[in-house]
Amino acid sequence: MSGRRISRRDFVKESALAAGGVALGSSALRAAPVDTKKILNYNENMEYRRLGKTGLMVSAVTLGGHWKRIDTVVPAMRNSPGWMGGNLEDPAFQKNRYEVVSRCIEVGINYIDACSGAEVLAYSKALEGRRDKMHLGYSWYEYEMRFSPWRESLAKMMAGLESGLKQAKLDYVDLWRISLEMDTSKKQTEKEVEISMEALAQAKTQGKARFIGVSSHDRPWLAQAVAKYPKELEVILTPYTAASKVLPQDSLFDAVRKCDVGVLGIKPFASNSLFKGDGSLKSPDAEEDDRRARLAIRYILSNPAVTAPMPGLINTHQVDNVAKAVQERRQLDKTEKAELDKAMAEAWAKLPPDYQWLKDWEYV
Repeated sequence: MSGRRISRRDFVKESALAAGGVALGSSALRAAPVDTKKILNYNENMEYRRLGKTGLMVSAVTLGGHWKRIDTVVPAMRNSPGWMGGNLEDPAFQKNRYEVVSRCIEVGINYIDACSGAEVLAYSKALEGRRDKMHLGYSWYEYEMRFSPWRESLAKMMAGLESGLKQAKLDYVDLWRISLEMDTSKKQTEKEVEISMEALAQAKTQGKARFIGVSSHDRPWLAQAVAKYPKELEVILTPYTAASKVLPQDSLFDAVRKCDVGVLGIKPFASNSLFKGDGSLKSPDAEEDDRRARLAIRYILSNPAVTAPMPGLINTHQVDNVAKAVQERRQLDKTEKAELDKAMAEAWAKLPPDYQWLKDWEYV
């Protein structure tokens, strides 16, 4: 599917270059000048942040895989079964995803994250012929730790990865980040965690993933895992909303900084509870929602330990809006902070029952 075919030798070489210099220490790396020619899909109007020890320079806002509320702009997806349901072969849907990815490329966004089979298939298709413009994060969660039989052995985990790559016509992914159990009351067993780490290491050794990590909603476990698996956890995906705050002691970010781990923030808009409208361009609340989105992005980016938030975007206007947020003044003034606090209070009040767990991420 790639417009730029990468040989296994090139793959290993580029991965080594991206991660090179880690032995010198993270402070030395951060002090080094950035060669913009080495930044994928560089745009002078976009900010880029180092994704931990991977060495990748990732755009300060990225494209999250979810397309919730897409039926407001693609009527053909209306009444589809499930929140990610619908006909992925529908021309209107494919056109929408292609146009959103194209606009992301135009504004300098260089990372897409896909966390389900539907997302992997949709975005691998949207990237056909232009893989050299985007880093692709991958998790086919239906073939990973959340479900049996995939979590039962290393062989099954690797078979799941192979199956997903084959269906998506992918030779490799830039980041394989295994999705762990979301419900913290159903934690992975120690054996299952070990299987995950073995699978990640094997995928990287075999050239199926340039970099590796996990996605988890279990904050205490993540802090321990980052320290326990410094080689395997190069990147983590965690919830981080416009209400999240760094704990003064025993913060997850203490471990992240110590181990030089890249952090990508999921649910930046609290599963769209931040907004008043439905995401359509004709919504009477569209202007207010645009402002809320930009305030949230600016707030999240004020934490330098977060490489980038990953909002799901359903039209090109939303892409332009989050790109605009990156260009705006980073720190919120008192009026803006009060405005965002009020908006997040409203968001918490209308958070769906199945997303109440997000409130546990107010202090990270």
